[in-house]
Amino acid sequence: MSRIIRYLPELEGDEQVEVARLLGPMNDQQVEQFSHAYRSRRKDTSTVLILTLLGFFIVAGVQRFYVGQMGMGLLYLFTGGLCLVGTILDTINHKKLAAEYNIRQAREVAQLVA
Repeated sequence: MSRIIRYLPELEGDEQVEVARLLGPMNDQQVEQFSHAYRSRRKDTSTVLILTLLGFFIVAGVQRFYVGQMGMGLLYLFTGGLCLVGTILDTINHKKLAAEYNIRQAREVAQLVA
C-alpha cells in the first residue's frame, strides 16, 4: 500500500485497492511506468460530475462519452438523458462511473507494463 501512496496518492476506495493488487508483483521501474501511463489515462471524478451537470442545461450524455461509453452517450443524447432520470442517477453515481472506467484503464496499463 505504501507504493500507492508514493506513486498515486490521489486514488481512493475500490480504485486504490485494485491498483494496489495490480502493483503487487511489479518492480519499482514497472510501478513508475505504470503510474505515468495510468495517470495520463485516468479520469477525475470532479470532471465526471461537472459533465453530468451539463446534461441538465446543455447536452445530456457528455459524461458517458467521457468515460468511453459511446452507446450510452448516444442514448442519453437522443433521449435527453433518458428524460433526465439517467442524468440524475449519473449525478448520484458519478464516482462509480469514474471508478469503473479507471479500473478498466488500470488493468489495461498493467498488461502493457508487465
